[in-house]
Amino acid sequence: MSGPVLILGAKSDIARAVARSFAEAGHPIQLAARDVARLEDDAADLRTRFGVEVTLHDFDALTIESHGDFVTGLPALPEVAVCAVGAMGTQEGSEADPMAAAHVMRSNFEGPASVMAHLANAMEARGSGTLVGISSVAGDRGRASNYVYGSAKAGFTAFLSGLRNRLAKKGVHVITVLPGFVKTAMTEGMDTPGPLTAEPEEVGAAILNAVKKGTNVIYTRSIWRIVMAVIRNIPEPIFKKTSI
Repeated sequence: MSGPVLILGAKSDIARAVARSFAEAGHPIQLAARDVARLEDDAADLRTRFGVEVTLHDFDALTIESHGDFVTGLPALPEVAVCAVGAMGTQEGSEADPMAAAHVMRSNFEGPASVMAHLANAMEARGSGTLVGISSVAGDRGRASNYVYGSAKAGFTAFLSGLRNRLAKKGVHVITVLPGFVKTAMTEGMDTPGPLTAEPEEVGAAILNAVKKGTNVIYTRSIWRIVMAVIRNIPEPIFKKTSI
């Protein structure tokens, strides 16, 4: 395995860590994001550290009508595509402003699902490839503290599950990544418990390992699998009284 790896939403801390993991493994890297000139330093760092080819590509997750041309315009169809696109917003902001809520939902579901659909069709036609979608444990059960963000992630998780089922016999694998807390700019200032909080590099290494092994769903850290199993199974009459 040494083909190009596409990183969508390449400006996030997790995306940068993913890019470093695959570059260290020898993969050419395609970095895609809005205002792509801001990725020049990241690209230079990857070339210097790992000696791999790095290309930059303008990509706007919310301009879904451009996604078909974006995929066909890549210098090569990637061997692996990792979608790290997302926006958390705030629950209070989403409750007060439907447009703010729509932005969160489009950023975490509509845009990522759209570009992954185009990539899926291209990989299916080729008969090979791996799609990696970074969703969230927030999508495992709606909670009062973040149900707008969580509902969009829940939709993306279901989309990835269906895509995996569709492509299972087509030579294309789909991986769902469910990070819990990760030390990034997005969570800066939040009180995140240490045992439940991963470094971006942990997520990058976990994704590389999942691609190599053909894993279907990964939680980072693994304790989240237990935590969310408990939360999902709390009876609704009790769950309504909690503030988790």
